[in-house]
Amino acid sequence: MPLVAGAVEVSVRGASEGALSQGQADSLRAASLTATLDAAATPGDILAAAQADYGRLVAALYAEGYYGAVVRIALDGREAGAIDPVRPPSRVQSVVITVAPGPQFRFGTTRIAPLAEGTVVPPAFASDEIARVTVLREAASAGVDGWRTLGHAKAAIGGQTLRAVHRAGRLDADITLAPGPQLRFGQLGVEAPSAVRTERILAIAGLPVGAVYSPEDVRRASTRLRRTGAFSSVVLREAEVANPDGTLDFSAALVDQPARRFGAGGEVASLDGVTLSGYWLHRNFTGAADRLRFDAEIAGIGGTRGGIDYSVATRYTRPATRNADTDLFVEAEIAREDEEAFTQDVLTFGIGYTRYVSEAVEISVAIGLEAAETTDAFGTRDYVILALPLEGTADYRDDARDPLRGLYVGASVMPFTGVGSVDGGLHVTGDVRGYVTRDLARPVTFAARAQVGALMGASLDRAPSGLLFFSGGGGTVRGHSYQSLAVDLGGGQSAGGRSFLGLSAEARVRWNETIGVVGFADAGYIGRESVPNASDGEWHSGAGLGLRYATGIGPIRVDLALPVTGPEDETGLQFYIGIGQAF
Repeated sequence: MPLVAGAVEVSVRGASEGALSQGQADSLRAASLTATLDAAATPGDILAAAQADYGRLVAALYAEGYYGAVVRIALDGREAGAIDPVRPPSRVQSVVITVAPGPQFRFGTTRIAPLAEGTVVPPAFASDEIARVTVLREAASAGVDGWRTLGHAKAAIGGQTLRAVHRAGRLDADITLAPGPQLRFGQLGVEAPSAVRTERILAIAGLPVGAVYSPEDVRRASTRLRRTGAFSSVVLREAEVANPDGTLDFSAALVDQPARRFGAGGEVASLDGVTLSGYWLHRNFTGAADRLRFDAEIAGIGGTRGGIDYSVATRYTRPATRNADTDLFVEAEIAREDEEAFTQDVLTFGIGYTRYVSEAVEISVAIGLEAAETTDAFGTRDYVILALPLEGTADYRDDARDPLRGLYVGASVMPFTGVGSVDGGLHVTGDVRGYVTRDLARPVTFAARAQVGALMGASLDRAPSGLLFFSGGGGTVRGHSYQSLAVDLGGGQSAGGRSFLGLSAEARVRWNETIGVVGFADAGYIGRESVPNASDGEWHSGAGLGLRYATGIGPIRVDLALPVTGPEDETGLQFYIGIGQAF
């Protein structure tokens, strides 16, 4: 089966000797350097690639279980391996690669020992299975990893015997493991000076000194150091030799990130106007890998509903407080919200902890204080609320900025008590997002999102305006203006609802490496009561099309949407421009 790339011909002969499948032949072509050369390649380039291809092609054949293959590479009829690389030909007009694969070997007798308890050897490492070299490597790795999991950090392959019986097309494999002693964690050192203090590096890593060695503990320590954002590179290296007392020391090779960073962003919507945001970040504020961040945002510039909103916020985060997987945070914000249904000046302050349960799951608990002055349909009110917000997320997406598959779940529960003209209650939200990608005519990602919210305890006229729910605009229902769906109080007055439902679905088609096309539909519900019901709430919906342009910081998003149902269905076409997927 000939495969041609430019002037390079790759042929496989000898069907009786074990013909390759089309996929295997394609793998050979992909392994060949010569087949990738373009017209600008010199004769020296071609010769060097051809001579390197002997080893590359044999390795590719071994990977498929062909241990008796013969590879020939001819440059204008001359065997490439016989040509002096110092004196390459003056020109090369043709390259012919001929492969006689021979029989595909299968395993005869297989043995790997001794195995640690619970070790699972690949099922393909068994008699009569295809004797791929990759299976040999996987079996050896599984055996070594099994011992390392039980604390034998220096487990290795003690020896291996491979015997090929060419006439029978069989490969006998015998792998002997050398577990070595069970070791305990020793001391962690830092290889080079860092702006982060050494004692903080050790506390953040959380390597359990004295505990039985575990590769999972090493991986977690690396993750904790990366999670701080203070380092651009994190490598934990184990010592070559264990200590006489049975401990194993480690060293941390760290590269500091630049301490300061700033950034800016923006979004544009036809009715909601322009939103501009920026931030300044210090990654190592006191030498403890602690972060100090300031954020500022102005929204509603040029919008047709409400006025201009602004906010300035700051957050301080100290990793490894109380234990290696718990961060302390202190945050404050001052904001003005000038919406169609209410105007609010608010000052918030909070202090709490974030606990990293796993790489995907985190929870946080805090004590928060909010002071606000609100003008809405119920008049002007001054109030203070004391809250205990509890939040959790489980993020199993492959990429937070542009997910192709996975699941995201977020939830918050916040009991609060009010002082002044508001009552206490319970504020609850939930957010579930799922992603599945299928290879159809082009790759298509199907994305769905469901949001829910409820405010219990406080009546509508005694509830903090900032805790009520609205729907419309980016983040809820595209095609309707921002917060356009609310509870109608009559007389042209409206207020946020005590319950909210949001549903969104998208089909994201990847047209090529940089361009994507999206079709979407959104729906939202706002109700007067805490529990949604058909008698006291309203739905609205929108749908549209969008374009995505892939960049290194996430896709640039352009969406065009029309209202489908709802009280604001006369607003017409709306557009939204931003960075990142809609959800």
